[in-house]
Amino acid sequence: MKKALVLEGGALRGLFSAGVMDVMMEHGITFDGVVGVSAGAAFGSNYVSGQPGRAIRYNKRFAKEWRYCSIRSWLATGDLFGAEFAYHIVPSQLDIFDNEAFENSTTAFYLVCTDVETGKAVYKRCDKGGHDFYDWVRASASMPFVSRIVELEGHKMLDGGVADSIPLRFMEDEGYSRNVVVLTQPEGYQKQHNRLMPLLRISLRKYPEMVEALDKRHLMYNEQTAYVKKREAEGDAFVIRPDAPLPIGHTSHNPEEMQHVYDLGRKKAEQKIQEIEDFLEKG
Repeated sequence: MKKALVLEGGALRGLFSAGVMDVMMEHGITFDGVVGVSAGAAFGSNYVSGQPGRAIRYNKRFAKEWRYCSIRSWLATGDLFGAEFAYHIVPSQLDIFDNEAFENSTTAFYLVCTDVETGKAVYKRCDKGGHDFYDWVRASASMPFVSRIVELEGHKMLDGGVADSIPLRFMEDEGYSRNVVVLTQPEGYQKQHNRLMPLLRISLRKYPEMVEALDKRHLMYNEQTAYVKKREAEGDAFVIRPDAPLPIGHTSHNPEEMQHVYDLGRKKAEQKIQEIEDFLEKG
């Protein structure tokens, strides 16, 4: 019975997930597969490379660095989160991602992007580290309107959360039947229709299928959270959620705010660690 970790995105809300993951890594919990969307992909890759603490460390270190995330970066480069600095210079020079450990891991790593030409999910299994991999992570985390489209392997892509925000069904279809799901919204959260749709329609006017996916994203997301809750009730998914809306936006330049959200994730995992171990052992 294969076991997987399923990671929702949510930009810097993902630091909650990073806290959860670090506690699980510290307790020696392993998975056969990990799938991440957006920030879930960026931070979840550290689980496979065995680098607890990395996500919170570099986010705090570069919180006030304009090349990492800023309006200045967006205006200068077309990316709110700097494509070159955040996704290449940081992991290869400043807070090094362990490509060798990632490639040698027995844990399969998947991420999700959205093809702007079809509005459909692109699922990528990543077996090799390095700059191509970093660009796949960037594609998964590239929020519409504040990011340039990323072109890889014949796809034009943006944020994976547009097409598949919580890829539990995908992992089940891949044969993973015992799944730990980490969400970044509290129980009962209902996503509303995107208020930025007028701007998104203009910025993505060449890609009507992507516009339609964005227009219906809240419906997809709410159906997925209902499915997660169903699988949780059936005993085949173990779900970790924050108790309340996380006190951070999509972006932040406040290291203390980041640390607080990360600590909320750690606290929740520490409360649940025995239940997580029992759930996986039973499988």
